[in-house]
Amino acid sequence: MKVCEIFASIQGESTYAGLPCVFVRLSGCNLICVYCDTAYARDSEGKDMSIEEVIKSVHSFGISLIEITGGEPLMQKETSVLVERLLNSSFTVLIETNGSISIKDLDKRAIIIMDIKTPASGMFKNMDLLNLKYLKDRDEVKFVITDRNDYEWAKNFIKDYRLTGKSTKAFGARSDNRRILFSPAHGMLLPSDLAGWIIHDRLPVRLNLQLHKYIYGYDARGV
Repeated sequence: MKVCEIFASIQGESTYAGLPCVFVRLSGCNLICVYCDTAYARDSEGKDMSIEEVIKSVHSFGISLIEITGGEPLMQKETSVLVERLLNSSFTVLIETNGSISIKDLDKRAIIIMDIKTPASGMFKNMDLLNLKYLKDRDEVKFVITDRNDYEWAKNFIKDYRLTGKSTKAFGARSDNRRILFSPAHGMLLPSDLAGWIIHDRLPVRLNLQLHKYIYGYDARGV
């Protein structure tokens, strides 16, 4: 596997924010989002590591929560094997994916955190919307919001694809408990503005700030 970095930190995003977590950041990405904050993972060739070496490194931290991220981790065919091996070792495994590669065959015990690319990202055309069929109740959907247009688009997407509510139509993706995350793109949208829109619309989503960046700084790596 091509591995950019493995490190322990505080989980900064998702409903797992605030928990100690080991991050396995894999190299390579098939998208170029305008707000990307890990371009180094996309551009870096990374270090060649076997699955056994990755697992040994993960074990060394003594933390039970693991996130497989990137870049785009599902670009590497070995990722699904790594995920299964970690799950079999009783780790809780999060997989953060950009939504462009099918999640259909991933181990169902893993927790998917899937981006839905908004218009301003420039990457929505690359989304595999069939992935909405395969989301489980405990999986999470994340929208990175750059402006009011992105916000309104994301709000309509949630409604159109029935990611919440009582309907069972459209992709079979409906869940009354779906965890939907709205993240303000750093330097492009103030968190207070996004929070205000969510409150005004009584939108059943979670404001998702990058907690690790508030702790360690916006340019820090390996934290």
